[in-house]
Amino acid sequence: MTPQAQQRSSPRRCLALWFPFLPCERVKRTAPPDADLPFALVARVGQALRLAALERDGASHGLAVGMTLADARARCPDLVTAPHDPPEDARLLAVLAGRMARFTPMVALDPPDGLVLDITGCAHLFGGEAALARLAISEAGLTTRPALASHAAAARALARFERGQAGGEEALRIRALPITALELPEASLSGLRRAGLKHLGDLASRPMGSLAARFGEEAVAKLRAILGEAGSPIVARARPVPIRADIRFAEPIGRTQDVLEVAEALLEDTARQMEARRLGGRRFVLRLERADGALRHLAVETALPTRDAAPVVRLLRERLENLADPLDPGFGFDAMALAVPRHEPLAARQTSSEAEDREEETIAALLDRLATRLGEGAILRLHPRDRHSPEKAQALVAAARGLPGATQAPALPRPLFLFDPPQEVSAIAGVPDGPPLRFTWRGRAHEVRLAEGPERIAPEWWRHAQGHLPETPLLTRDYYRVEDSAGYRFWLFRHGLFEEQTHPRWYLHGLFS
Repeated sequence: MTPQAQQRSSPRRCLALWFPFLPCERVKRTAPPDADLPFALVARVGQALRLAALERDGASHGLAVGMTLADARARCPDLVTAPHDPPEDARLLAVLAGRMARFTPMVALDPPDGLVLDITGCAHLFGGEAALARLAISEAGLTTRPALASHAAAARALARFERGQAGGEEALRIRALPITALELPEASLSGLRRAGLKHLGDLASRPMGSLAARFGEEAVAKLRAILGEAGSPIVARARPVPIRADIRFAEPIGRTQDVLEVAEALLEDTARQMEARRLGGRRFVLRLERADGALRHLAVETALPTRDAAPVVRLLRERLENLADPLDPGFGFDAMALAVPRHEPLAARQTSSEAEDREEETIAALLDRLATRLGEGAILRLHPRDRHSPEKAQALVAAARGLPGATQAPALPRPLFLFDPPQEVSAIAGVPDGPPLRFTWRGRAHEVRLAEGPERIAPEWWRHAQGHLPETPLLTRDYYRVEDSAGYRFWLFRHGLFEEQTHPRWYLHGLFS
């Protein structure tokens, strides 16, 4: 029996997976807060910070999604919070969808926190539906509520709104669901409750026409979908087609020059594929199959996305010449393949003779050659970070990950030279919250002639609450750009406000050129 005929003969079965605490569990994976304290994610809504996601025991502390942060802290003073990041949640959901592809090719995203799998004809490969559901939960590694049904809308509603132990006839379980399973606006749900309709079964027993006239077409459409009277197709997550080119030879080849010439031809093939998708390659992997079945892989990376074969061939030549274990062709290579597993958007651009463009490409080519010879981790660069503290605003990353793009510059000038840690100085200010009039650094007194500021930088209280900062006082900093009578320019800050401590300390953080 063909797979198509088997699928037609098998009743449709769908598995819905709901991850109710996905946002909080994602954050706790990477930066776990104190396990003994309640935890929530916050987002700005209008002019107020509100709770956007809670962990499992949030309700037991009197917390609810949508509550203002001020009200939440009044109910739960020990609450630990972190910023809500929906794009990161979406990326994690996409990763989970990719993992589920081992069970079925029909995997659909149910954002922001769910997946729906069409497992028709697949469950027997894993020991049955229950066993497949257990494997899927284990693969996800998150708190998961699964549900099985004969169509996607019912499975989704059961996973999200069924309470108590699942079991019994599917139709009865669906009719027992609360009307919140329709996911209608609160005004519509209130109207249904006032009419005495509490469960989907109460709605299903009434004529659809009268329901539509009284409560709207949307309520009827969602009800019919959950009951299975209307279609609920799954739009499977499209898996990207890999960028790849390969070739087989009638006679094996063995010379390095021949290998590079074939690699250039494969690169031109992949360049056409990338051009059609407006992509540029960042990582290129050359696979060589020897006549005796042995495999060799050569991988190179570029600092900038590219579709040009010439620089990649130069990097492959560098890699071949610097291999600790020389490339042994044996009886020759009878097949080669080139894949581009890492790529980035690269739109077509007009060739320019501007010096800046040439300089950027020259630097990128130099970084590529150095990284190929010395290793990716040997060449580092500074990368901007989204942090308040100036000393934490940059991090060292591998230069091969890409040249720094255009980033938002600070609103006020920063010195090129920073002290790490900032150096304490003795300073005297004319007024308690004003700039310093004079300060002493390394035994030398400096009279301040000009001063600009303050630039106030608040502490990162949310990171401090999760143990991200060292054990230093959590105080506000007021930064001043000052120039002394000799013309030297300094960047000083007062650590703490007078409301926070009686005698705030002063520190020198940087020197202007």
